[in-house]
Amino acid sequence: MQVGRLAMRVEGDFWVAYYALPDTMEGALFLGSIRMAFVQDIAAKETFMALMRDAVSDIVKGHTGIAPEWPDPHGTPAPEHERAGRT
Repeated sequence: MQVGRLAMRVEGDFWVAYYALPDTMEGALFLGSIRMAFVQDIAAKETFMALMRDAVSDIVKGHTGIAPEWPDPHGTPAPEHERAGRT
């Protein structure tokens, strides 16, 4: 059962992380952001994603008492309507 997700979005010069409900960005919780220039290297990108994934894990565990599982360490692509440049 999915109780939420880590949503990563490019917003201007920043890569922004949100905790969002499974099917919507409405009411998403801002977690953090980093300038795109700092995550061009794959290792830096993965480090930032891991930090944001840990934040989401803490949120979920705090509300449910259960640590979430991350089946795909690289995530799943966002639905088309949520991709950069769309509302």
